[in-house]
Amino acid sequence: MTIKYLQEYIKSKDFNPAAREAYFMKLTEEVGELSRAMRKNLRPDEGNIKNTLDEELWDVIYYALAIANLYDIDLEKVIPLKEEINNQKYNTHMVFKCE
Repeated sequence: MTIKYLQEYIKSKDFNPAAREAYFMKLTEEVGELSRAMRKNLRPDEGNIKNTLDEELWDVIYYALAIANLYDIDLEKVIPLKEEINNQKYNTHMVFKCE
């Protein structure tokens, strides 16, 4: 599974450019829910991910990717560029390889 695949999947089922603010509000809501799940260390029980770290982390990723779609941002192109900025900022020499 790739980031591109996830972006395309989300765009095919959830794409409404007129609701940009709503997507951001959902993202912040989901970050709050992730924080709550982290504080409680909520993990899945017997395959049920409802209200767990697993579910909330996916929700955060989902809305981040949905927002990228709204602004036509290809995250697979952005990630290596941002990693180069981070290398310069933190004086590291990691090479990010996309495959």
